[in-house]
Amino acid sequence: MLAELRGGPAPRVSLDAELERELGIDSLARVELVLRIEREFGVHLPEALASAARTPRELLRALAAAAPRLQPEVSLPLPPLAPLETAGEPQAAATLPEMLDWHAARHPDRLHVTLLEDDERAQALTYGELAAEARSLAAGLAARGLEPRQAVVIMLPTSRAFFQAWMGIVLAGGVPVPIYPPLRWSQIEDHLRRQARIVANCGAAMLITVAQAQPVARLLRSQVPSLRLVVTADELLAAGGGGYRGPACAAQDVALIQYTSGSTGQPKGVVLTHANLLANIRAMGEAVQASARDVFMSWLPLYHDMGLIGAWLGSLYYGVPLALMPPQRFLARPARWLRAIHRYRATLSAGPNFAYEILAAKVPDDELQGLDLSSWRVAFNGAEPVRAATLEKFAQRFARCGFDARAAAPVYGLAECGLGLTFPPLGRGPLVERIDAGVLAREGRAQPTAAAAAMSVVSCGRPLRAHQVRVVDGLGGEAAERVEGRIEFRGPSATSGYFNNPEATAQLVREGWLDTGDVGYFAGGELFVTSRVKDLIIRGGQHIHPYDLEEAAGALPGVRKGCVAVFGAADRATGTERIVVVAETRATDSAARESLKKRIGELALAHLGVPADDIVLAGVRVVLKTSSGKIRRAACRELYERGMLGAGPRPVALQLARLARDGALTALRGLGRRAAGWAYAAYAWALFLALAAGGAGVLVLLPRRQGRRWARTVSRALVAASAIPVRIEGAERFAGALPAIVVANHSSYADSIVLTALLPAELRFAAKRELAAVPGMGALLRRTGVRFVERFDTYQAIQDAREIARAVACGESPVLFPEGTFTRAPGLGAFHLGAFVAAAESGRPVVPVSLRGTRSVLRADSWVPRRHPVEVRVHAPVWPRGSGWSEALRLRDEARRAILAGCGEPDAASPP
Repeated sequence: MLAELRGGPAPRVSLDAELERELGIDSLARVELVLRIEREFGVHLPEALASAARTPRELLRALAAAAPRLQPEVSLPLPPLAPLETAGEPQAAATLPEMLDWHAARHPDRLHVTLLEDDERAQALTYGELAAEARSLAAGLAARGLEPRQAVVIMLPTSRAFFQAWMGIVLAGGVPVPIYPPLRWSQIEDHLRRQARIVANCGAAMLITVAQAQPVARLLRSQVPSLRLVVTADELLAAGGGGYRGPACAAQDVALIQYTSGSTGQPKGVVLTHANLLANIRAMGEAVQASARDVFMSWLPLYHDMGLIGAWLGSLYYGVPLALMPPQRFLARPARWLRAIHRYRATLSAGPNFAYEILAAKVPDDELQGLDLSSWRVAFNGAEPVRAATLEKFAQRFARCGFDARAAAPVYGLAECGLGLTFPPLGRGPLVERIDAGVLAREGRAQPTAAAAAMSVVSCGRPLRAHQVRVVDGLGGEAAERVEGRIEFRGPSATSGYFNNPEATAQLVREGWLDTGDVGYFAGGELFVTSRVKDLIIRGGQHIHPYDLEEAAGALPGVRKGCVAVFGAADRATGTERIVVVAETRATDSAARESLKKRIGELALAHLGVPADDIVLAGVRVVLKTSSGKIRRAACRELYERGMLGAGPRPVALQLARLARDGALTALRGLGRRAAGWAYAAYAWALFLALAAGGAGVLVLLPRRQGRRWARTVSRALVAASAIPVRIEGAERFAGALPAIVVANHSSYADSIVLTALLPAELRFAAKRELAAVPGMGALLRRTGVRFVERFDTYQAIQDAREIARAVACGESPVLFPEGTFTRAPGLGAFHLGAFVAAAESGRPVVPVSLRGTRSVLRADSWVPRRHPVEVRVHAPVWPRGSGWSEALRLRDEARRAILAGCGEPDAASPP
C-alpha cells in the first residue's frame, strides 16, 4: 500500500515505525489499510484497537485479537416517525433563537437528533431538551461573565455537548466559533498550537472543550490575551439555571464565525449573521423540497459548514429528524453510513466525493448484503471537486441496493455563502459534460467533444433562489456562455467579510460581488466548476493551505530557503487530492536525503495536521517561480503529474524552457483575447452609434408607413457589419399563420435588433410604455410602428390587451416579450398574460420564437458587447380553441414550453 501511496518503491518498514509520522499513513490511508487487512485475513479488527494503533506492531496485536469475519447484520428499518403536530416551518423567525423557540413551543417532545454513539447505543435529543439545556448553559456563560457579541470557541467532538454549547452561546448573546478537535486527544498540545492564531483572531473570551483537554488548553492564555476561561459544557450546565432568557438579538447580529479550514497563517473567519444563515437554509430547503417528512443521516463533522449548517441547522429548521454519527465511526467502517441510511430510512444525506469513492471502490460486498437505499432521495456530493467517474461507479454499484442514480446531487457552495450556492434540479441526476481540455487551456472555451481523452466536468446546478452567480472573463465583464472565468456571487447568504481581516475582505468583495476563488463556466444556465484559483489543497474533505509548511521546510538546513512548493495532485484512486511537497536541495548523500525527507514529513504533520503523501527532493531551480519570486504551484503540479520533477539538471532545464514557452504563449493568447474583446466592443459601439444616428436622420424624413422597413434595413446592416453569426430556423412557419401574435423570450437589448432584422417586415413590435416618455426615443419608435403597452397598471394592461386583440383582428401582427423585462442571470421568466388574452379574443394564433445567444452578446448591467453566435427558432403556431381565461392560460403554457425548449436556458419561474 505504501508503494501505491508514494508512486514508487515502498520504504523499509519496521514494526515500530510510526504510521503517520514516519510512514505517511493518514486517516484515509488507515481506512484503506484496515479494509485490506480484514479482507486478506478474513477477520473483523477490533475497532478501538485498530483506530488507536500508532505502529504496525500495534496493528499486529489488533489482528491477533480479531474475530472471524461474519456477514454483518443489517438492522431492520425503524417505524416511520410521527408527522409534526403543527405543519410548516418557522417562516417568520428572524433569528436562530426564534427558530428554536418556535419548535420547542409546538412540539417539545419531538425527536430532533439521534446520536449514534456505537452500533448498539443511540442517544436521543428532543427539541424541548435542546432548548432547556442550551438555556441552562447560556445561564452558565452569563454567570461566568460572557458579554454580548463576545466570541466563544467550541472545540468538541460530535456529541450532545456540542449542541448544548453552540446553541447556548447564541442564546447568551455570544458568537460561536467552532474549530476542529484533534484526531487524538494525545495530540492536543500540537493541535492547540496550530489553532492559537484562530483563537486570537476572533478575540475569544472563553473556550469550551472536554475535560481531558482543559489543562493543556489553559496554556493558550499566554498566547491569547483575550482568553480568560477554558471550561467544559458540564461545568457551565452546573453553574446555570432554568428559565434563563438571554439578551435579545436581531437578524443582522453575528450568529457564527466560520473559519475556513487551514486558517493558520492569516486566519480567515467568515462572518455570518442570523439573516445569512436563515436565508441559506431556506433557499437550500426550497431547492430540495425539505419537510418534516424527511430524515437526514449525517456523519459530517459539526465544525464544518456542511455538517453544521446543512445537516444540523437545516434539520432543526425544517423539523427533520437527524441521525448523526461521529466522523471517526464512518472512517473506521465506511459501510456504517449506508447501514444507517437503511436503518433510519433516511431521505437526505451528504458527503464529499472521497466518501462516495471509498464506498464505490473499497467496501467489501459482504458488508452491503441486505442494504435497502431506496429511501435516499437526495445524495448531496460537495465540499470538494465532484468527479464524474465516482458518480458513475457509485450509482452502478449500489443500484442493486435500490439507490436511484437520479438522487445524486452534485452541489457547489462555500463558507462565504453560508453553505450552498448552486443546486441541480431535484431528481434530475448528475449532468456531465465532456469537453476539449486543450481548447479550454488555450482559448478558455468549454467546447464539447466526443474524443476519448475528453475532460469530464460535472454540473453543480443553478443558483439558489435570490442568489446570483456570474462568471467574469479577462475583460472584467461577464463571460459569454461556455467561456471560462472566475466565479463570483451575491445574495442574502453572502458574508460581509472576514472577521478582523480587512485585507482579505478587500480581496473577497468587489463592487458588491464576492470572489469565490474558483474558475468555471455556465452552459444552459448551469454552473460547471473547472478548477480553483486558490492554492487550496483538498484532502479527504479537509482544506489545507500550503504556506506555513513551505516556510518551515525552507528553513531546514539542507533545503534551499524559499524553494519549497506544496500543492495538491489529483488522486484517481481515492477521488481526492494527494499532498505533495517539493523541496530543492544540494544534498547528495542518501542518508542525508532520507533524514531530510523524514524531517519534512514531521513538519507536514505538525503544520497541516495530516502527513504528506509524497516528498520530492529536487535539484536546484526545479521549483518554478514568477519573476517576482512567488512560487508557481500550479506549474509545479503540472510537472509533477507529468512525471517530470526530480529529474537531472539538463532535462529539468528543458522542461523549464518548455513551460516558460507555454506560459508565455498562454499569456500572449490571453492578452490577445482581452485586446480583441475591447477592440470589438469599441467597434460595435461606434458602428451602432453611426447607424443609429444616420438611420434616425433618414427615419425622420421618411413617410410613417415606410418606417418599419427602414428599421429592418438598418438592423440588418448592424447585424451584418457586427460580424455576429446569426441563424434563423423555421421562418417558413409564418406562412399561413399571419396575422398572429409573436412572442419571444427576452434576454438582452440586442433582442429587438436581431428580431427586427430576421422576422418578416410586416410584424410590429410592442414595447414597454416607459420608453414612450424618453425624449427623442419615443417619437422615433412610433415612426417605426412600435406599439406601447403597460406592464404595471392592471387596468391599463387589460385595455392594452384588448387593443392588441382588435389590431390583430384587423390584420396586424404584433411582436411582444411576455416576460416584460430581462435580467443578467440566465433563465426564462414568468410570462404576462396580455398577449395570450389578446390571442384568445382575436382567434388568431400565437407564434413562439426562441432566442439563443443574445444574452452573451450584451447582458443586462453590462455595456461591453461581445461577438457570440445567435440562433432564432420559430416554433409551430399555437392556435386558440376557444376564448376566455382558461384558453389564454393554455396558449401561454404551450408557447412557454416551446420557447423554454428552444432558448437553452433554465426555467427561472420555478425553483432549482
